[in-house]
Amino acid sequence: MAALLSLRAIGKSYGAVVALSAIDLDIDAGDVVGLCGDNGAGKSTLIRIISGALPPSAGEMRLDGRPVAFASPAAALESGVATIYQDLALAPRLAVYQNIFMGAEHLRRFGFLRLLDKRRMRAESAHFLARLNVDLPDVDRPVSDLSGGQRQAVAICRALRWNARLVVMDEPTAALGVRETRQVLDLIRELHAQGVTILIVSHNMDDLVAVTNRVVLLKNGRKIGECRTAAATADDLAHMIASGVVP
Repeated sequence: MAALLSLRAIGKSYGAVVALSAIDLDIDAGDVVGLCGDNGAGKSTLIRIISGALPPSAGEMRLDGRPVAFASPAAALESGVATIYQDLALAPRLAVYQNIFMGAEHLRRFGFLRLLDKRRMRAESAHFLARLNVDLPDVDRPVSDLSGGQRQAVAICRALRWNARLVVMDEPTAALGVRETRQVLDLIRELHAQGVTILIVSHNMDDLVAVTNRVVLLKNGRKIGECRTAAATADDLAHMIASGVVP
């Protein structure tokens, strides 16, 4: 059976500068895969290629075994690949439900007019939050009033709104406290339990060991290997990155 997402010999160059070289990666349906490496390892470049924000200079990407070349993040979303960047791209002054449906608002007819169907969007937003076991009863609250963990939940709900099969999360626990980090890790576990495939980019090795089943390691724009996290510790991953050797 073909992998949900398959990368073969993906490369990215900027003139003489090589950001990525010959990256091979398979992500099966239901996987929770981590991607880690030092600054400059190529992590951000790789997820921008996967998300459609950046075209590769070389190589091929396949989705469900079929070649794809996303021209934009919108094209990736239409194919079921949603990327949640570190800044979450939320509008803090807008309500929770407005953020979840931003760019995909439900409309209803009123005579010759087409009006926002706020009741439906509120109800569906509450449903998405309930799927994640998030206790946030007031979907009219502005996002600026939410904690870091709650904001991450809103961003994930937006991905669910687009029926994403693969959710790419860029540093999901960065700058969060211990309690909020635990909330986000629980959200990832809940997504996984519902069959959503997840790729997590993180510097936090402890988080990756806690929620992923496999970690892919990059160094200087190259893949140096991958390992099962059931048999690895955070210190093991840090040592592999530093040494450039994966047993």
